[in-house]
Order: sequence, then C-alpha cells, then structure tokens
Amino acid sequence: MGVFAALGTALCWAIAARLYQQTGNAFSPLSMNFWKGAISIVILSVVVLIIPTNLHSHYALGVLLVSGFIGIGIGDTLFFRALQSIGDSQTVLVAETLAPIFTALFAMAFIGEWLTWQQWIGIAVVLLAIDMVIKSRKRDTTHVFATSGYLYAVGAAICQAVGAVMSRDILASGDIDAASAALFRLVGGMVFVVPLMLISKTVWLPKVTSAVRTWRLFVIATLLGTTAAIYLQMFAIANAKAAVVQTLIATSALMSLGVAWILGEKASKATLYWSVTALIGVALLIFFGDNSPLH
Repeated sequence: MGVFAALGTALCWAIAARLYQQTGNAFSPLSMNFWKGAISIVILSVVVLIIPTNLHSHYALGVLLVSGFIGIGIGDTLFFRALQSIGDSQTVLVAETLAPIFTALFAMAFIGEWLTWQQWIGIAVVLLAIDMVIKSRKRDTTHVFATSGYLYAVGAAICQAVGAVMSRDILASGDIDAASAALFRLVGGMVFVVPLMLISKTVWLPKVTSAVRTWRLFVIATLLGTTAAIYLQMFAIANAKAAVVQTLIATSALMSLGVAWILGEKASKATLYWSVTALIGVALLIFFGDNSPLH
C-alpha cells in the first residue's frame, strides 16, 4: 500500500503541475507556497477534527514540525529559486535524482533503514530512466546557467531527504496518523514561509485579469498537488522505506508525459522507451519491497 500511495502522490503532482501552469505567472513562488499551504492546512484541519487524531507524543509533533520547516519551507523555496535560475528540466533533473539518493543515505545513517541490493537496482533503473527522458526532451536546447541555480537544486534535494527521513522515523513508529502528520508538516513549512514573505515584502495576492478562473485552477491544483499529495506521501512513508517512496514520487516527471499524452500531445520513441524502462525499475521496487515498520 505504501508503494501505491507513493505512485498516487506522483500522479497528483503531475496533474497539479499542468493546472499550475495554466495560472501563468500570477503567483510569485513564495505566494504560491503560502496559499497552497494555507488552503491545505484549512482542509486537513477539518479532516483531523472529524477523524480523531492518533497523536501519542509531543516529541512526534515537534519532529514533524521541524520536518515541515526543512522539507517544505526551506526545500520548496530552494526548489522554486532553482526553477527561476536554471529552468524546470535542469531543476527536476538535479533535485529529483539526488533526493532519493540522499534519502537512502540519511535513512541508513540516522534510522538504520537499509535497502536490499535489488531495491538499489530498482532505484538506479528508475532514476536513469527519469534522467534520460528529461534529457531527451531538452536535447535541442542549450543554455548557460548560473552555478547558484544548481546549488539551490542540490539544497532542495537535501531538504527533501531530511524531511522524508524525519517523517519516516515518526510515522513508522505509529505515534501519529498520516492526516495529522501532513497537517503538522504543512504548519512547519508555513513557519518558514510567512516570515520570509514579510521580510522580503512579497506581494501576497496574485496579479491577474481573471481572478475567478485563476483561483479556481489554483484551488483544484492545490487540492490535488498539496492536500491529497501530502496525505498520500505521509501514508506512503508510514508503510514503505523512505528512499523507495522518494524514488517513486520522482516518477511524477514521467507521469506528466502521460497526462500530456491524454491531452493530445505526442511523445518521442526515446521517451516511450525510457518510460517502459522506469516501469521495470518500479516493478523491482514493488516485487522486492520489504515494508515492515522500523519499530
């Protein structure tokens, strides 16, 4: 179930990314981070009030808040900065390739979670396929990018990994349920985003000509890409190894191709080949998965 929840997270992100693109540049990166977090916090708060929370310790609450502060607050901000500096393809290439590797290393070092050699092969196959798909889609364009942009992407990958491992340690222990964990992580992220917006004097509201259409698209994208996605991510982390989850979530880059295909866009033979290769890697992760709790 953890593996399929991770794939569900990737699908939610792929669809949401398409919807976010249709809002244009109405939101700044920080204001987008704020509003998607605020909307999701309201919805998840209602869910937690209706469904009794499974919070057994204040320590778990504190770890998840710090996890959100690092993974969502700092990590997403660095990711958006990388997007502005080196573009979407290079940002995804660096961040989504390194995040699973960092996650695996941190999980081994700090929570004693080891992968089998078959799972390492599966991760390698998936990441290779993702890299080749991204490169094949951008091979006809050449740009000179700022070195700082790549550092932002690496920083985003490290923050994602730290957040994932901290969440795994708490969720696998059964001290909290997935909905509450998602809520507290988002709150932790806002603790970073809101002061940064105030300090940088970021414009809070979007600059749009059609506010109703923009907000409608943004809310739908947020429900999928943040609210549903972070719940599925927490459920996945509770039931599968952190590195496996992070790798499967990275397949959102491939799932976005499927969304494009459904909308009538064509894919090259190379893209189709490497997408099938990624499915082989995913199959290895599922078949050789050992998703028993840590504690």
